[in-house]
Amino acid sequence: MASSRGVRFTYRGHAEESRRDEPLLTALLDRRFPILTRSNRYRRPRGPFCGIGQCTGCLVRVNGHPGVRACRAVPSTGDAVESERGWPSPRWDLLGGIDFVFPSGLDALRGLRRPAFLTSVYQWGVRRLLGGGRVPDSPGPTPAAAPMRLTSTDIAVVGAGASGRAIAAALVRAGRRPTVFDRTLAPIDIPGCDVSPRAAVTFLPVRAADAAAPFTLLGYSEPAASLALRARTVVVATGSFDAGLLFGGNDRPGVLTAEAALAFPGPGPRPTFRRAVVVGGGARAHRVLAELGDRVAAVVAPGGIRPEVVRRASELEIPLYPRSLLLATEGRARVRRVELRTRGLGPRFALACDAVVLAHRRLPNSQLLFQAGARMAWNDAAGAYYPVVDPNGSTSVPGLFAVGSVARADGPIAQEVADRIARALGEGRAPSDSTSPAAPAPVGEIVGYYRELLAESRTGRWFACPCEDVLLDEVEAAVRNGYRGIEVIKRYTGLGTGLCQGRYCVADALLVLSLLEERAPSEVGFITQRPPVFPTPLGALAGLPDDRDAEAGT
Repeated sequence: MASSRGVRFTYRGHAEESRRDEPLLTALLDRRFPILTRSNRYRRPRGPFCGIGQCTGCLVRVNGHPGVRACRAVPSTGDAVESERGWPSPRWDLLGGIDFVFPSGLDALRGLRRPAFLTSVYQWGVRRLLGGGRVPDSPGPTPAAAPMRLTSTDIAVVGAGASGRAIAAALVRAGRRPTVFDRTLAPIDIPGCDVSPRAAVTFLPVRAADAAAPFTLLGYSEPAASLALRARTVVVATGSFDAGLLFGGNDRPGVLTAEAALAFPGPGPRPTFRRAVVVGGGARAHRVLAELGDRVAAVVAPGGIRPEVVRRASELEIPLYPRSLLLATEGRARVRRVELRTRGLGPRFALACDAVVLAHRRLPNSQLLFQAGARMAWNDAAGAYYPVVDPNGSTSVPGLFAVGSVARADGPIAQEVADRIARALGEGRAPSDSTSPAAPAPVGEIVGYYRELLAESRTGRWFACPCEDVLLDEVEAAVRNGYRGIEVIKRYTGLGTGLCQGRYCVADALLVLSLLEERAPSEVGFITQRPPVFPTPLGALAGLPDDRDAEAGT
C-alpha cells in the first residue's frame, strides 16, 4: 500500500483523502470512530463491527448507489460518499428520538391495527422511516448485466487463506490448475492457479452427481465483474470468523470483533480506540494483545484464560477478569464503560473503556456448505454447526470437500488433507465420499455462560439480531407464545433475515433457544441458507445462460 495519499473523494460533502487501494473505512477511521448509519427499527447509531464485509454497520451510499460496505469499497478520485440514514447526519439524527418514543420499536407489519382506517397511513409513514436506503440514482456506468466469463474447471477452491492456499499448492504439485476464489481486497498470487480476487461466491442448484460438472458457481467481483464456473470438484476453505455476543447495548458503536480491531486499528493520530476491554481468553485475545496491547484496558473472559494471554497481559500490566459475565455497555454515541459480574453470583462492577473487542469464540463460515446440502452436525464444544467430513475432507455431497477451520481442521491436518485430495484427483480417481458422524464433543463453556447470563436482571436493550433490531425479549416472548425452532422464530421475529444472513446472530440464538425450549441445539434446527450467500446484483444472476447444461463444454 502506498504511503502517500493520492485519492480524493467526498464524504457527506467534505473533502477526504485516502491511499490508493485503501478501503473507504480505513480513510474514514483516520479522524475518529465513525457513525456511518442508523439501525432499522430504532434509529440507533451504528458503527463498524466486523471489518470483513459481513455485517451492516458500515453501509454507505457511493455515487448514488446504496448498500455499499465501506470496509469493502475502495474509493476512486471524485467519488461522492453519503450516509444511508440519519438527518442531518448519522451522528446527530433527529429521528433518533424513535428509540425513546417507541420503546418496542416501529412495527411495519403488525402495528396500529386500530382504528383500521389509520393502518395504511401508519404503515406508509413507517416504511419511509425504515428500510435500507433510497433506490439507486442511476443504473451506474458498469452494471453487471451478464457474466463476463463462462468457463469450466476440474477443481474450484473457495477461500485463499492458509488452508485454501495449501490445497491449491498441493493441486498444482499434482499437475492440476485449480480456480481459486477469495473475498480479500489484497492482491492474491498463487503460482499455477487461476485466481479470482475480491469475489463473493454462491452455489447455483447442484446438479446430478454423475454430471460431468455437477457444481455451478457464480463468483461476483466488485464493482461489476462476474464469472459463471462449472466444476467437477469444489473445495470449501472459507475459514471462520469472530462471533458476536449477547449483552445489554451489544449494538452500540465501539463494540466490534477482533477482526475489525486488527484490520482497522486506526492509522491516524486518533486511533479507533485507546482503552478497549477485550472479551476472550484464548488465541484470538492473545493476538489482539500482541498487536494492540498498548490500547487494551482489561481482558474479560467468559471462562478461563490461557497461560500465554496471562503472560502477555502481565507484561503489559493489563488486569484480567476470568470467568466473568459481560452484562451491558453504557454510553450514547459510543461505549464509555461496561458492566460486569463474576460468574457464580459474584458482585457487579464497572470498567471504563471506549471499545469492546469480541475475541472469545470463532464460528465457521459454512453458509456454502449448508447451501450445497452437505450434512452438518452441531458441535457442543464450539457452539456451532460443522460439516461432517471423513479424513480426506469429503462431505456427504460427492465432489464437495471442506478443509481448514470451516471443518475444524487447521495447521498440519489441513496440509495432510490437501495432499491426500491432490493425490487422489491427480491419479484420476475420486476421493472417498463416505462420511461418519464425529465423536460427541464435550459441552462448551458458552452453554453454561448463557445459562447463567439469561438468569440475570437486564439493563439496556439486548439485540438478538442487530441487523434487523430484533430484541432478545421478542425471541423470549415468541417462545412463551408457543413458537418453537429457529426457522419459525426467524419468520415470526425477523431474526436472521438481515444482510449478514444470520452470521452474527443465529449461533447465539440457537444456544438461547435450546435453553428456553429445553432441548438440544440440533433439535432447534437452522435457518434455510438460500443463494446468494453474499449480496449479489440481480444483473449478475439474470445474465446466466438459460440452458446451463448445453453450455457445459464452454
